[in-house]
Amino acid sequence: MKFGQSLERSIIRATRSMNMRGKIVLLYGLIVFIPTVLLALGAGYLTFHNVRSNYLLTIKEAVRQTAQSIDFRKQTYDLLATRTATDGELISRLSRNYADMAEQLETVKYVDRSFLFTAKYLPGIEDFRIYHTNGTLVQDGGLLWKPEDRTLAGMPERDWYERTIGDPGILSWTNAQDDARKLVVSRKIMDGYGRAHGAIYLLLDYNDVFAEPLDHPFNGAGDLYIVDQDARIIASSETAAIGADLSASSLDRYWGHANQVNDAIAGKVLIVQRIAGGWSVAALVHIEQLEKQSKRIYYAVGVGIAFFLLLSVFLITAVVKNVVWRIRKLGSRMTDISQGVFEVTVKNRDRDELGELEVLFNSMSGRLGRLVEENTQANLKEREQSFKALQAQINPHFIYNSLSLIRWRAMDLQDETQLRTIDALTTFYRLALNNRVNVTRIRDEVGHLKAYLEIQQLRYPDRVQVAWEIDEDALELYTIKLLLQPIVENGYLHGGITKRPGALIHIAVRREGQSVRFLVQDNGKGMTADVLERVRAGDYEGTNNGFGMNNIRERLRLYFGEEGRLDIDSAPDEGTSVSILIPVCEERPELKRGEG
Repeated sequence: MKFGQSLERSIIRATRSMNMRGKIVLLYGLIVFIPTVLLALGAGYLTFHNVRSNYLLTIKEAVRQTAQSIDFRKQTYDLLATRTATDGELISRLSRNYADMAEQLETVKYVDRSFLFTAKYLPGIEDFRIYHTNGTLVQDGGLLWKPEDRTLAGMPERDWYERTIGDPGILSWTNAQDDARKLVVSRKIMDGYGRAHGAIYLLLDYNDVFAEPLDHPFNGAGDLYIVDQDARIIASSETAAIGADLSASSLDRYWGHANQVNDAIAGKVLIVQRIAGGWSVAALVHIEQLEKQSKRIYYAVGVGIAFFLLLSVFLITAVVKNVVWRIRKLGSRMTDISQGVFEVTVKNRDRDELGELEVLFNSMSGRLGRLVEENTQANLKEREQSFKALQAQINPHFIYNSLSLIRWRAMDLQDETQLRTIDALTTFYRLALNNRVNVTRIRDEVGHLKAYLEIQQLRYPDRVQVAWEIDEDALELYTIKLLLQPIVENGYLHGGITKRPGALIHIAVRREGQSVRFLVQDNGKGMTADVLERVRAGDYEGTNNGFGMNNIRERLRLYFGEEGRLDIDSAPDEGTSVSILIPVCEERPELKRGEG
């Protein structure tokens, strides 16, 4: 209270030398203009970062799904090569010594019969070969081959075969040396003792295997890469990077910052998803390019807010200028009257409050000479009524804005208790002063009650314990407003709850089938049987501000008819229990026709 008075005196002293126009403009700036700008900037900042977070979540999910698709495709071809290379009969035939051509012919027929269809099993297989070095077995030029001096995917067959057999791994993927958009899958053929008897060669068309998931990712705002276990780029939406080493590509500078979504480099973020075989699917996303649309909307909203704020400044300035000019005109005519000139009038063309004052001035100016004393009394009464009218015009927005100003001051002073009190008051009055709304959601009614209890807890610290039992399924349903707070207030004002040892208020909201029950129980001093009977009969008003039990009972009847019930139970020195039952309302209830 002392702080508020001190603040008020400081404001009055600071604005004492200002004229009315300056005071109104200053008030507008402090209460409307500056808070609106700050809120707009804060909301825009939070919105922008939320949009970025949503973008990144979407990108991560897209990369994860793409990685799953690529992993499935890779494993499909891996499985084809592995099934062929681990065929027991094939290993046996490649490792045996052949005595005549008939046995070799039988092996060629077996290979064609078993694996010729396999070569056509999956799309994109341009060449399927089984290489061996068995000197007693022929090569038929179909599926069976021997490594010689022919060129295979841009390199000699012998070099490919020796590299495949000497590779410590069993299966490998590479890009063809003569065409990076061709993929070579190599798989050793080994027996159970680890001895190599040949190798599987698959030549795949890049477009059939990986082109679809890598085609124009993120609407052109990024690139996708497939990196193998040896840090080579097997496939990429960036054509120039296909077949290159990671260290020699544009991806290298971002690789050490993978999945660090809050640390963009040159406006780009790298997201990496690991898949089988030591491979990685990497997405290099130009986050700022994705956010262009959001930025355009953000700037458009900012321009709109700035335009309307400037327009409001212009309008309020124009209105204040007109009001000040008319007040000065009236002041000039009053000066004439004070000098004894009573035959003066003011031209009036407006029908606002000042217009009414001008009309009144004109009607009274001719009588002032004879009715000075009566006119003085009339002016006193008029001022009193004007003050009451001004008080009646105070609306919730003024209270909210005033609380907002006080809250800023409290934040400057780092007064946590005062901040909690102001926040609770703001929440409390948001519902209490909204005269245009008689129906609210149960969630808001509970929030209003919590704000009231927060104020009481600050007022009576550690005196009353509050127990909540809230059914989450009931929070989005509708009820009439100010239903619970007056009942809880009774516990403080009339139940003496703050003076009771072990004081407890239990508040419950439960959905019971097609009904919702509100229950407020306290262990205050309770009521005698006589008082309880009078309260039940409606002959005793026991709450503050006119929101008594009769008021609640009447509003329940107006909105819910016979389905709305209020029951009270109490005993001296034991406490009071109030139960309210209303029907489930998923839509806003309306007044019952014919119910008053």
